[in-house]
Parts: sequence; C-alpha cells; structure tokens
Amino acid sequence: MHWKEAYQQKLCTANEAVSAGIHSGDRVVFGHGACEPEILVKAMIDNKAAYSDITVSQMVSASPAATTLPENSDVFRYEGWFTGAYATKAIQEGRADYVPIFFHEIPKMIRSGVFRVDVAMITVSRPDEHGYVSLGVSSDYTMQAVKSARTVIAEVNDQCPYTYGETFIPVEELDYIVETSRPLPEMPPVPVTPVAEAVAKNVASLIKDGDNLQLGIGAIPEATLAQLGDRKHLGIHSEMISDGVVDLYNKGAIDCSRKTLDNGKMVIGFIIGTKKLYDFADHNPAIELRQIDYVNHPEVVAQLNDMVCINSCVQVDLLGQIASESIGPKLISGVGGQVDFVRGARDSHDGKGRAIIAMPSVLEKKDGTRISKIVPELDEGAAVTTSRNDADYLITEYGIAHLTGRTMRDRARLLIGIAHPDFREGLIKSFEERFKTKY
Repeated sequence: MHWKEAYQQKLCTANEAVSAGIHSGDRVVFGHGACEPEILVKAMIDNKAAYSDITVSQMVSASPAATTLPENSDVFRYEGWFTGAYATKAIQEGRADYVPIFFHEIPKMIRSGVFRVDVAMITVSRPDEHGYVSLGVSSDYTMQAVKSARTVIAEVNDQCPYTYGETFIPVEELDYIVETSRPLPEMPPVPVTPVAEAVAKNVASLIKDGDNLQLGIGAIPEATLAQLGDRKHLGIHSEMISDGVVDLYNKGAIDCSRKTLDNGKMVIGFIIGTKKLYDFADHNPAIELRQIDYVNHPEVVAQLNDMVCINSCVQVDLLGQIASESIGPKLISGVGGQVDFVRGARDSHDGKGRAIIAMPSVLEKKDGTRISKIVPELDEGAAVTTSRNDADYLITEYGIAHLTGRTMRDRARLLIGIAHPDFREGLIKSFEERFKTKY
C-alpha cells in the first residue's frame, strides 16, 4: 500500500483517536514540551468518563497540564519525569507523583519496560514526499516512546517544523492521525535584569573560541549568549536550545566546525522557544535532534572537546552541595540534564571541560525580602542535585568560585567570596564555627 493510502485510512477526529486508542489502565506518554499534542490531550480529558486508572507521563508540559487538576484526578494520575509550575501543586497535594531520574536514562527505562508505554501521543509535521513525518521539536525520550508504544496517536500539525536527525517516523507506524493547524506553544525569552547580565559576563569570561556549549533556558543563558557575539567557531551540544542561539548563529559565532563529535552540526534533544526558533529549525541541516540517551549521556558528552555546560540552581551550601530541584522539601523542578552534563563536561576527553552553575547571589521574594542562595547548609529536606564531588565552577554577579580539587575550607572561602555582601558576615560566622578557624 502506498503511504498516501495508509495516511488516509488512519485519518480521524481527535475524539475517534482517543476513544479507540486509549483504554483503562493504560500509561499514556505525551511528547515533550512543545511536542505535546494539545488537541489530543483535550479530547482525552473530554472523554474521561470512558476511562479509569490512566497514568500520564512526560517531562515538561508546555500547556496547563489539565490531567493534574483536582476534577480529573479520579481518572488520571500524573507521574512526571520532571515537574514545573503546572504539576507542582498537584504533587504537593498528593494528586501526582515525580520520578527522580537523570534525563539520559529515560529512553533506557522505556526500552526495558520500567516505564511501560501503552500509548504515545505526539505532535508531528506534515509528511514529506517519501511518507515520513518529523517529530519536529522533540526527539529526546519522545522517539523511544513512539518505538515502544502499543499505540501511536499523532497530531499532524502543518505548523510543526520538519527537523532532521532521529526524528523521522513513517506514516505506516502511526495508528491514528489527526490533522490540525495551530501555532506551537511558545516560551518567550525571559527579560534580562542587570544582575543576570552581570552573572552572564562572568560566565562569558570562561568561554573561548571553539568551545562547545550546553545551555538551558532563562535570563542567564540568554544573557550569556548575548555576550558571545565576538566568539568564533562555537559549537552546540545541548539537551535544548532557545532563541538566543538563532542570533548567535546568524552572527557567525556558531558554526560547530571544531567539534570532535558530530562536526558541523548542532546536536540537541528538544526545542522550545518562539516561532523565530521554530522557523530557524525548520528544514535546517545544521540542526540534528537526537534521542536524549545520546545527547545527554555523560560518556557521549565527554567525547566533545572544550565542553562547557551552563546550568543554575536554587541553593548551594558552603561545601558545594547544589540543590536545583526543591526549596526545602517543596519540589519545584527535577534533575533533568544538569548532572548528565556536569559529569560529562568534567570528564571531557581533552581535560578542558567546564561545568558551570550560574545564579544570582540572592533570591528576591515577593514580599521584597532577599535570601542568600549561598548558605551554610541546604534547607532541611532539600534534594542534593549535584553533589559536592561533582561541583566545578559556581558563578554569581560577584565572581567565580572554582571548587574542583579544593579542600572543604577553601571551597567555603571561595563561595563566601562570591556571596552577596549583605550575607557574608553571617556566612563567615558559620564558617568559623564549622571549621574552627578564622576566615
């Protein structure tokens, strides 16, 4: 059968797809981020009277995660591999769960059956002339979910970019096809504050021509990219990219020409940003989306020369223990790829990798008070994301602390030196009490 005939046979409405494809007791895995098929998710929720005991799994939701709402908790149980604003409240109130896991391990867990996938619901591009759709904005764990699922329900969106790499799915492997035309969810760049810019300048001072970069999303990564316009031959190997990469590429600073792995290609796991980014990625041979057990695996990252990873955190204590997932016991995020890249960069085969944790020195609370992000001890109940043994560079607007190879006393002194001046006196007192010596 020609692929066009198969396509027409599988074409249906969203309600028909979820009614036929999803059964009580199933685990339904959504595509990651902007790959989440909003039309299909809504149809599934509208059809909830037909189900019981449905588990929903994904990393980050780019929509309001309606499966976590109280009125849906009698049918849907959210079991996330990350969390965020939409899922946090449900987790705190016992309607949802979080699985602590390194990002690069998720495809393996799917393949092995630890994370069973009954139904994969995804957003894909229109098929090309050969009958292949593209996952467009997410390969990471999404491709493995498609490969392992009993049933694949695809929202074919003509506004989804067609990207290269490990993204291609033949129409024959889709069980139900629902055509839509909607803008993908967007995540506009976060406004850059003077503090974020000051942090970014310190980060940029460690980045040289030919370095390979991993960056997340937020004010500091965007501000850092803005500082790198005069660099040459930068490479990208990152679980994600954001809009700032587009500007840097167009300036000629990024060409990936010195990469020792995937030379000439920006290798990423997923894309989330604005239409500017999605249009940049569409049919762009300079970009390859790969599964996250390749992109994020520390052994793969370590094969890259001059690897620089840039991440952030909630708190760091005077020993260098880094908390990035929770405020005390209150979960606000997940492990994600931070530890994957920290360990990969530190093991970089040329010994020139740099693992950076960059943050403002204080947290500004809604009531106007400020809290130091460098503390004597992590808040009670806080999860340690990156251990003190893995900590490398810590950066604030007040400077750079290089912790690798330093004693506990030296680490503490270096961290106090980049803390906000208003909090240094208290930190020094804690230092002297702990280490029985003068600061």
